[in-house]
Amino acid sequence: MALVAARSKSVIFVKRDLLRYLRKTFPRFLANGTIVTEQGNPKSKKRWRKGKEKKPPSWTDDVSWEERLADVVTPLWRLSYDKQLELKQQNQEKILSQLSGHLSGDSPVRDKLSFPVLPVLPSPVRDGYRNKSTFSVNRGVDGNPKTVGFYVGTGRKGNIVCVSGDHLLNMPQKHKLVARCYQDFIRLSSLEPCLLFHTGGHWREITVKTNKEGRTMAIVYFHPQSLTPAEVAVHKAELVDYFTQGPGSVCQLDSLYFQESSMTRCTHEQSPYQLLYGQPHIYEEILGFKFRISADAFFQVNQAAAEVLYATVRDLCVPNTEQDGGQTKAGGTLLDVCCGTGAMGITISPRVDKIIGIELIEQAVEDAKHNAALNNVLNCEFISGKAEAVLPGLVSQLSFAGRGLTVVVNPARAGLHHRVVRALRNQPAIRRLVYVSCKPDGEAMRNFKELCCDPNSQKKLTGEAFSPTLAVPVDMFPHTPHCEVVMLFESCILLRLQCSWCDCWRTQIMEPQILQGLLSPASLSCLCQLHGISEEHI
Repeated sequence: MALVAARSKSVIFVKRDLLRYLRKTFPRFLANGTIVTEQGNPKSKKRWRKGKEKKPPSWTDDVSWEERLADVVTPLWRLSYDKQLELKQQNQEKILSQLSGHLSGDSPVRDKLSFPVLPVLPSPVRDGYRNKSTFSVNRGVDGNPKTVGFYVGTGRKGNIVCVSGDHLLNMPQKHKLVARCYQDFIRLSSLEPCLLFHTGGHWREITVKTNKEGRTMAIVYFHPQSLTPAEVAVHKAELVDYFTQGPGSVCQLDSLYFQESSMTRCTHEQSPYQLLYGQPHIYEEILGFKFRISADAFFQVNQAAAEVLYATVRDLCVPNTEQDGGQTKAGGTLLDVCCGTGAMGITISPRVDKIIGIELIEQAVEDAKHNAALNNVLNCEFISGKAEAVLPGLVSQLSFAGRGLTVVVNPARAGLHHRVVRALRNQPAIRRLVYVSCKPDGEAMRNFKELCCDPNSQKKLTGEAFSPTLAVPVDMFPHTPHCEVVMLFESCILLRLQCSWCDCWRTQIMEPQILQGLLSPASLSCLCQLHGISEEHI
């Protein structure tokens, strides 16, 4: 996939009346009741005082519960997809202009960007794209506590209502079917639902995972309270019977898991996932590679858009080259930080000599190793541990044979630990760093600024700074304001040499072929834009 094949039409900024409409309809709550800020608006430095709460969306009486839930889960559902992309483009440029303003020493100014931001790459699939959904259990609109769906309201205010998600645009029909069947099952069960841990009850949420072939995994979460293992076993048997022999067999589950725990969230190590029926895994394909999906493994929620995302990351990390009509390997080592189940590194592996992945979750590392073997990828190594503990020693030990080191990071919303940023920043062998973020206006922005700031001995950032070269937004979540952004950073030493090369070439002291061979396509494009040179002359 070539980045130049991105949407060619120019970005039209959303009019003021559209923005006013969106501000009114943007709910401030996620499906689980968590308060969030609107995408694109920097968080206010002013802290809320204790007891002071943000107001929920103001719905009128003629707005149905279904519409209210859609406003919470898919806030952009009323807009055409083109309008959604326009809004996301504006938000990404507004967010990234903060970084440009910070680096230039100016206050952030809208649309003032020092590096190109490509048009948002659209999702190939816009409806029913989610391959993972988690449905909660709580009181419905009719007061029935055994209602399966998504929350509207907040726990703090005590106004939570659980509404069915059958009408949501981003949910596939298979997920909705499993949720309906689970609701029927717990309503038949003699056990009560667990709405609040301290008030008792047992049946909790259900997670549904599917692949593009329709294979389905369901994971039921259960609070044992004071039940004995023998008593729990009876209800597990009822669950299996319902989904294999009873009305729930219409779901045609390939895997049924069960996790009993007294904690709201826990890992497989803390409370093992119990396979009650079917196969232990389902499989998905990305860019021609096959990946195993475990009960607790992370996988991008939009498979079709994940192919766009991974192809973009691959092209920025290791631009594809051709020689004598065929593809050639760029070589070198790629360090994949927060590698998860190895999908990103494995899709890049044909272009490099070696992939080294670092991941905290041990089960994910096992999945990564299995995925590499499954695809006969022999140049990947995966290390389990905290990135901040593993990375400093690993980077200092690696020998790069003069080729330099490329790094890709795909952290959670909490961003990279400051020790990870320090290790990356202080390693002169790193020439290119690709940062994938689902929330660039959050902690990722702190990472961006630390990667690009002047050397700071107090923060132990002694290495040469990186400079942002290119940003590529990818729409992974249609009908929501969220968007992934892929940021390319390159060594400032390399960029200064590039400017020198560019000036030399303009005075015809350096041959164009040498310039072309030394620069990546992304850097070359950005540099030509900076100096007003047409790429077709190189």
